[in-house]
Amino acid sequence: MFDPIKLHSELVFQTARSGGKGGQNVNKVETKVELRFDVSQSLLLTETERALLQEKLANRLTTEGVLVLTHQTERSQLANRDKVVKKFNDLIKKCFEVAKPRKATKPSAAVIEKRLKEKQRQSDTKAMRRKITE
Repeated sequence: MFDPIKLHSELVFQTARSGGKGGQNVNKVETKVELRFDVSQSLLLTETERALLQEKLANRLTTEGVLVLTHQTERSQLANRDKVVKKFNDLIKKCFEVAKPRKATKPSAAVIEKRLKEKQRQSDTKAMRRKITE
């Protein structure tokens, strides 16, 4: 399993004024935290890891290949920083998870029979609604 903590040395943080909780504090203190990770220029990723991240995060990367995540719901900058790092870790782990292959299964005889009986019941109901033209 890939450990995203090794990438923390390449994370760049920026702060800004937040729209989150805090009342008057929101207008004075920069609590919003923006995390930037340059996938295309990372020295800690192998070429295959870099390609995998660029493929899976294609819709989240800027044109320069930079992943940008923000968090602003907490009142303190430190709490927002912790949350955005957790969001980054979860996202990177999810990218490197290998999906379990799906095993094809066959519907059971009982399920097939139940479906056919329901179809017949529906057919009978609709048949009773038809006008007899004789």
